[in-house]
Order: sequence, then structure tokens, then C-alpha cells
Amino acid sequence: MEPDLRYLRLLSKSFPTRQSVYTEIINLEAILNLPCATEHFMSDIHGELEAFTHILNNCSGVIRERVWFFFGDRLTEQEMADLCTLIYYPDEKLTLLRREGKLSTEWYDATLKNLCNLARTLSDCYTRSRVRKLLPEAYGYIIDELLHVSLGPESAHHFYHERIIDSIIATGASDDFIRSITRLIKLLAVTWIHVVGDVYDRGPRADRIMDELMAYGNVDIQWGNHDIAWMGAASGSEVCIAQVVRTCVRYSTLDILESSYGVSLRELALFADATYTDEPNGMSRMEKAINAILFKLIEQAIARHPNWQMQDRCLLGCIDADAGTVRIDGEDYPLTTLDFPTLDPAHPSELTKGERRIMDGLVAAFADSDRLQAHVRFLFDHGSVYKVYNGRLLFHGCVPLNEDGSFSTVVSGGQEYRGKEYLDYADRMARQAWTTGDLRALDWMWYLWCGKHSPMSGRTMKTFERAYVADKSTWTEPQDPYFDLSYDEDVAKYVLAEFGLTAENARIINGHTPVHEIKGETPVRANGKVLVIDGGFCSAYHKTTGIAGYTLISSWMGLRLKAHRPFAGVDQALASNVDIASAHEEVLEDRWDNPVAVRDTDDGQSIREQIEELSQLLTAYHSGLLPEKSA
Repeated sequence: MEPDLRYLRLLSKSFPTRQSVYTEIINLEAILNLPCATEHFMSDIHGELEAFTHILNNCSGVIRERVWFFFGDRLTEQEMADLCTLIYYPDEKLTLLRREGKLSTEWYDATLKNLCNLARTLSDCYTRSRVRKLLPEAYGYIIDELLHVSLGPESAHHFYHERIIDSIIATGASDDFIRSITRLIKLLAVTWIHVVGDVYDRGPRADRIMDELMAYGNVDIQWGNHDIAWMGAASGSEVCIAQVVRTCVRYSTLDILESSYGVSLRELALFADATYTDEPNGMSRMEKAINAILFKLIEQAIARHPNWQMQDRCLLGCIDADAGTVRIDGEDYPLTTLDFPTLDPAHPSELTKGERRIMDGLVAAFADSDRLQAHVRFLFDHGSVYKVYNGRLLFHGCVPLNEDGSFSTVVSGGQEYRGKEYLDYADRMARQAWTTGDLRALDWMWYLWCGKHSPMSGRTMKTFERAYVADKSTWTEPQDPYFDLSYDEDVAKYVLAEFGLTAENARIINGHTPVHEIKGETPVRANGKVLVIDGGFCSAYHKTTGIAGYTLISSWMGLRLKAHRPFAGVDQALASNVDIASAHEEVLEDRWDNPVAVRDTDDGQSIREQIEELSQLLTAYHSGLLPEKSA
């Protein structure tokens, strides 16, 4: 094949001489033989900051495993547990030890050396260049020196590093240095984090979790239905804004809107108090007000998109106020409230002037929230509907299927979409909503939240029935056939093949549906082809699931799926060194026959392609096809 001279000329700007090409090829060849990156998968975090932070800090047990492996013959179990807790919570642990009078010069000397030794061991999986990029700015030079200590106890370098440790202690920089190096250890322990959807809703601090993910950097996110609702709201979708506000009102998490994102709900609260009434054991006035607005906006969106086939979700016109019932699927059901003062039976989906004023204010507030806009921009920049990486297909909910296992057909704009091309279309529509604010695309953001064939949701949500109908038989939410068929290995292979994954070790990793371990359900399905890692971070799920979430770790050694018990809190973790070891079970442990190197990964394939391109450039220099450019 003839080389592309135009591309080689561009490449030569970065590598103008044969020597520069030699250097880069040697570097890339070396990288191919490093151990593959450690990847951390988690899903359905739902604003549970404390549990998320703990699992992020201990890397689902990776830190503990490395500490036990490296120090097992040198430290006691108590000392290793103390070291782990210090790495997870340096500020809190230092405060506790100071209060107990345990911070001596000897303690600092031993601890600093242990931390440096651990960081050095973890850094062996990376190039020195990569490690330098992770070093904290304040102590980067010092840590770089300490990571490359000579092992000979009598060497000049050994004494040099001893003096560095002594100086850190003598200058009073020990605590600050510990904070920096423990953060480095956590960054070295896990190279990449995959969040398989649903950072937002239910828990109170999704904003802080987004801050943590943005600070971490090496993150990708497969959007969940709760994320897409917030993304649609930030993009300007009125129906998504009403949905987000309704969820915050219902779960009493208004602080994330008002305090964290600066979205005032005062107008809504005043309108609700003036318009609605209190009822014994009924929903609040504020929830009644936002419910009415939401269901009207939903019906407007459905009317604009008959192709969604969701007309059965338009129930406001089915309310019989005189009888106190609503007609659903041909049957009349008693309503839990008759307080619908803004509902016009002749025009049930029309907002009143007061409701329109509220929505105009909310649209402006969501658009003006710089912090929310920054978080959503990160979700778009680092996220997608799905991701194919290292033989795994990651998505939050489902790939919509028919009952026979074939891909469902979705019609939009006169075009039919199914399988991978449908998920690609959903991704494009979400990005179009963010970049253009086009009404059709904004409506699609709500459809992706709860539409009949949404890959993020995969079920028909009965929000209206749950709000207004006491008969729980109406609450049942039909789900996409994917969720039952994904137990079938042949179906799993069919879905994987659609995304180009045909290798024997290919897997689907998704979240969205809490695994009820308490009922005997398992996250490992289709003979290991499907791993469901939503066990319920959200504390509201713990009683029904019996666990507090699953996380997955993939490293050069193998694949491990862990089930976590509810986190008891930072105070107990500090006082008793409560760690992942006493709060998890190994659900799946798949050890590789041979250690996996970078050359065996998608990154390795990319590096081999770079080496091939550089080899072509080298040939062009040798043959005189392109001239070298000396300095």
C-alpha cells in the first residue's frame, strides 16, 4: 500500500528527524509491554456522596490488596489497616491520631517511607512520563525523586532520600505531603473509571460527585436516564426541567437545586401555597403544583411526536373530577386527590398564566446556573449513550429488543433505526439538543428519560399512576424484553456482535436495574456474558436489594465483581478501620491465564497503528521521499 504523503508530511512536523522517530518507536514498543491499566466500573450512584467517596478512595479494595501484598511480611494487620485508612481519609485520620497523641517523629518517618514504597510499587505499571503527569504540583519534584530511590542501603542515593524524608518532617510539611502522596497512590491504583450511568437523583449530593469526577479526570460516563433528564434540563427542555424539579421535590433534595445550583423555587412555592390545598397524609402543595405542570408538558411533547406511540400516557383528559376517577386502559380508578385547580377539561395540556410564568423563570435559572452548565458540559464531553472498550460493551439500560430477541425498530424523522444505529442516533440527538436547543432534539431528551424504546430506561414509567392512583395494580411498569432475554447467552452474543464484539471473552456491562440479592438474584447472567453492576448505591434501595451496590475491577490479573454492604460512615471507618474487606463479597473472580499487557488492549491496537505510521515515516526519510528537518 502506497504511503499517504500528505499525512506523513503532517507527522514529520512532530517527528522531524530519524532520531526523533527512533525514540518514539522505542518508547511505544516499551509501553506495549507494560501491564494493562486497572479499570474501575461503577453504576447508579444516585447522589450518594459518602458511599461513592469511600469506594473511590479504596478503589473497591485495590488499595488494600496492594498494601497486604507489599507489606504482608513487614507490618502487622493493624498497621496495614491503619495505613489503608490513612490513604482513604488522610485529613480525618491525621486529626484522629493527633487527638490520640500518636503523631511522633518516628511515626511520620515510618509512615512516609511506607507511603513512598507503596507509590513506587504502583508506579511500576506506568512510564515515568505518565507518572510525572499525575504528580501534585506542590511536591512533584520531591515525590519524583523519592519514587526512584536506590534500593542499596549504603548507596549515596539512599542517604539522599533519607535526608529528604528528614527535611519533610523537620519543616512541618508532613501532613501536607501525606495528603499529596495519598492522592497520588489512589490515582496510580486505578487508571480509569467507567461510570455506567445515573450520577443524579434520589441522593442529595450529585453535584459533589460531579466535582470529584471532574477532578479525577480519567473518566468516561455512559449516560443513565436520570443523567439525561438533568442534561435535557440544562439544555433548555421544559419537560426535563419539570421532571428534575419534580424528582427533587419528591425526594426532598431541593438543596441541590437551590443551594448547589442556584435555581430558586420560590415562585413555585408561592404559587403552590396560593393555588393548592393541604390534605391529611397527602402529597405536598409543591408536589401537586409541579406534577400538574409536568404532566401537561409531557402531553404537549407526546402530541408533537405521534411516532413515539405514547398516547396512552396522556391521562389528564381521562380525569372525571365529578366521579373522582381516572380512566386507564378502559377502566375507572379512584384518584387519591381531587385537587386539580389548574386543569381545564377542555384543554387539559394547557399551562395557566401562573404555570407559564413559573416555567419561564425555571428555564432561565437552569440556563444561568454556571455550575450546573459546567457539570452537564462534562457529561457531554466525557460521556455517551454507550462505549465499546477492551472487548466490553458498556451502556446503562438496554439495547431495545422485540419479544423474539430481534432489535426493536424506532422511527424518527421518517427514518428507521435499530440496534447500534439507534443508539448512535440517540447519542446524536442528545448532542444536538445541547448544541442547538432545537425543540425536536430537546423533546428527545425527555424521550430518552422514559420513552418506550429508550436505551437509558427501557420501561414504561407510570409516574401519573404512582402520583394519583392508590390501586397499585396500575403501577406495574412494563419493561423492554431485553431485561428478560439478557439472561440468554445467545441473545447476549447477538447484542455484542451488533457492536463488533465477537471474541469469547466479550461482555456486556450495564446498570439501571437493582439486583435483588435478598431474593436470590445475581448480577452475573448469560453464562457470564452480562454483568449488571447496579446493586443499589441509593440508600432507599438497601432494604429491597439487601446490598449497597456492585462494582467491577479489571486489571492485568483479571476481572472481579464485588457486592458491597451498606457503608457505615466515615467515623466508623476511622475508628475501626472498617474497609471494603469486611463489607463486600467476591461475586465473580475471573483470573486471566496470562497477565494482560497494554499490547492486548484497545490502547495497544492504537499504539501499534502509531508504530506502523512512524515506520512509514522512517522509510520515507531513509528513501529520500521526505527530507529530514534538522534543528
